[in-house]
Amino acid sequence: MKIGFIGLGSMGLPMASNLLKTDHELHVYNRTASKADPLKDKGAIVEKDPGELASAVDLIMTMLSDDAAVQDVLFEKGVLECMKEGAVHVSMSTASVSFIRNLNQKHRERNQYLISAPVFGRPDMAEAAKLWVVASGDKEKIDEIRSILDSLGRAVSVVGERPEQANTIKIAGNFMIASMIETLGESFSLVEKSGMDSHEFLEIMTSALFGAPVYKSYGSMIADREYIPGGFKMKHGLKDVRLALQAGDEQQVPMPLASMLHDHYLQGIAKGMSDHDWSALAEISRMAAGIGSD
Repeated sequence: MKIGFIGLGSMGLPMASNLLKTDHELHVYNRTASKADPLKDKGAIVEKDPGELASAVDLIMTMLSDDAAVQDVLFEKGVLECMKEGAVHVSMSTASVSFIRNLNQKHRERNQYLISAPVFGRPDMAEAAKLWVVASGDKEKIDEIRSILDSLGRAVSVVGERPEQANTIKIAGNFMIASMIETLGESFSLVEKSGMDSHEFLEIMTSALFGAPVYKSYGSMIADREYIPGGFKMKHGLKDVRLALQAGDEQQVPMPLASMLHDHYLQGIAKGMSDHDWSALAEISRMAAGIGSD
């Protein structure tokens, strides 16, 4: 199969690199063309125009930052128009539920298929092919491309036949991570202001109560205050919390904690932490406690 991959950022580049280990022909496009150089050396076909990529492949995968970026590539740069009839678009972005629903309708009007397949995991997990893929859409098409999705991660969860269902899972999951980061920040602030070591506290908590890798990895970053470079930037964290609030509005689900997280992330960005890792949210709690740098 001929695969097209659009979006070679911190997540997309290692994902595309893993696709090169399969038996499929890979075409890639990125707005900043130089980011494709490592893949060209490994055998990828670098396209100068996303529309040309779309016309050359049977399956298109996009890993872009937000709704606007997907909108630009699909509609403004001609990917939707150039896709073949019967072709499949796998959207792996953390996009809004309403956008994916509308995009699915546009694909259906052109006899194309949309599979939504956002992922859980950071760039290091993408490089190691240990992402968790959450997929929804036409079941037969998912079955046809299952081996391709499998090549990107340690598991694939199929959650429904409406593409936007996978995005609901992704948005809810990211909201849970953001909530965890908030509780870590508040707890560390209490421990630190009481004159105790946050690393020791983290060791006790992850051994006795919260042994999940996500607590250990984010907890270590917060205890060490290592937020640069941001594996997942604070500005993207704010975007995802906004998506959670938007989805809650649509389903009439109150999300008061998401509202607080929105304000805290906005505060962090206002203080110049836009490109810090989103775990830097913990510094807002430290500042409020009088132990952080304002």
